[in-house]
Amino acid sequence: MKHKLIETGIQLFDQNGFKSTSVQDIVQLLGVTKGTFYYYFNSKEELLKDIHLIYIEELVQQQEKIIKNRQTSFTKKLYEIVTLLIRNIRTERQSARIFTREMRHLSGHYLEEIKDKRNQFRKNMQRLIEAGMQQGEFKSGLPSDILTMGILGITNWSYYWYNPDGEVSEEKIVDIFVQMILNGISINDSVYN
Repeated sequence: MKHKLIETGIQLFDQNGFKSTSVQDIVQLLGVTKGTFYYYFNSKEELLKDIHLIYIEELVQQQEKIIKNRQTSFTKKLYEIVTLLIRNIRTERQSARIFTREMRHLSGHYLEEIKDKRNQFRKNMQRLIEAGMQQGEFKSGLPSDILTMGILGITNWSYYWYNPDGEVSEEKIVDIFVQMILNGISINDSVYN
């Protein structure tokens, strides 16, 4: 039942937003009582926290599996992580939207728990970029923290505009992003020529 409550919460939070969805809306859609909801969750905010936690923990697990593969270059790892994030638009679109859009409704220890996991994903990416720089696969001398935020910015916000059923495949989007990240879009070395 807890899983069904989470799935229903995802559906309704995505459709209507966290604030506009009540516990009554969730239980009514499932055909259960509020008592059932409160058996599993202390509050609607706790349900939102669990939705966030499930989403980010799965991403971190998959990211760490990619990073730990010693047979893969840093460039390939970067490509695989970008693929992971873009594929998530198709496989976890509702949760991805909730994760980005509804985090502002978390407070206290719920918010800290999610921020810790989110920071873990970011730090893993930054360490990957730094290791790639040290090994000479990526250009050194650029601030790894800014590069990390830029990469995560273009990938994480793609769910707002990217349609997985549209004309451009997720593989093509990943190729474009990785080429842009690795090579930029200018034919000149200097941005201001």
